[in-house]
Amino acid sequence: MKLPSPPPRLLPPLLAPLAAALALAAWLATPQANAQAPAPAPVPAPVAAPVAAPVAAAPPAAAADPVVARVNGADIRLSDLAEAAQGLPAEMRAMPPAMLHPMLIDQLIDRAAIVELARKRGLDREPAVARQIARAQDQALQTALISRDVGPLVSETELRARYDRELAGKAGEEEVNARHILLATEADARAVIAELKKGADFATIARARSSDKASGDGDLGFFKKTDMVPEFAAAAFALKPGQITETPVKTQFGWHVIRTEARRSAPAPAFEEAYEALRTKTIQEGVEKLLQQARIGLAVEKFNMDGTARRATDDAQPPPAPPARR
Repeated sequence: MKLPSPPPRLLPPLLAPLAAALALAAWLATPQANAQAPAPAPVPAPVAAPVAAPVAAAPPAAAADPVVARVNGADIRLSDLAEAAQGLPAEMRAMPPAMLHPMLIDQLIDRAAIVELARKRGLDREPAVARQIARAQDQALQTALISRDVGPLVSETELRARYDRELAGKAGEEEVNARHILLATEADARAVIAELKKGADFATIARARSSDKASGDGDLGFFKKTDMVPEFAAAAFALKPGQITETPVKTQFGWHVIRTEARRSAPAPAFEEAYEALRTKTIQEGVEKLLQQARIGLAVEKFNMDGTARRATDDAQPPPAPPARR
């Protein structure tokens, strides 16, 4: 039984609005990104927003991004079709261009017609709609900046270089092979430890009395510290091969008696195995660096939820209650 470790650390909440750019940055690293018109923004524009060219670091040359339709003087380009296609199911994206493109052109013309009608009726001047348009514009700017600055960092060439620097040919993370016997009470666990000290067979007791039936004779195989809950991992990694815990180990699963069987350094992962972790780490580091740069010289004011000014005492915690007298 692999005891589950705590959930991985999530990106800081400040990065949540930027999460959509992660997929875009990864897409920029693929060969398709170099063969197509500019990468599509991952967040669709609201209905009231004008039909605009997709967010990109630089506009493509006219020959590479021809005009395929025009509505009231506003161009619809081939790159707009590529962007619209990203929102289609996979089976539709696989259709021949001769079939797919006319459908997409009609869809974009319909979208432009709806936008024009909304503008004629003044919806773009309504406060709620104006805020939606502003938010969409903000998201587009965030995505464009991240695509330009972080996108090149997640190309296969860059990720392979990072893999060679940080992982290739180096010893991997330490692992231990351990057995355990899981019991309901501390008293039961102490009784098992006493039996083991007298020479009882660990595997036999595990099969007969451990509540972790999935591990059979208690063998958990090799695992890393992060594979287990902290209390269990700390105890297992503190033992030398052949040693048994002197006292029971308490986790949310119950009381454990642990014996470490062996230790080793895990082999370095292949590039293909490490790819996703390297890509995610590189994107997170790139976004965090951008946030640090963005906050330089920024005037920030925070207010209470009712809009009033914050006071130094707003976050103060009350003193702990005195202990009860016996």
